[in-house]
Amino acid sequence: MPNDSHQRAAEFHDLAAHAHRVAAAHHGKEDHLSGHELARKAMEHSAKAHQASEEALHQSAVFIKQKK
Repeated sequence: MPNDSHQRAAEFHDLAAHAHRVAAAHHGKEDHLSGHELARKAMEHSAKAHQASEEALHQSAVFIKQKK
């Protein structure tokens, strides 16, 4: 169970990193409107990644506590 939540968190982190790279590329091409929208989406992915990481950490703690 904890591995699934960690994998999900990792996938959100990958999505956020990709979105940030794409947004930076658009900003570099002076496509600021698209870059701004992509940056907003990247921040949403980052927030989901953070939330998933917190959940994974909590589930790991519960799992470890149950094993003792």
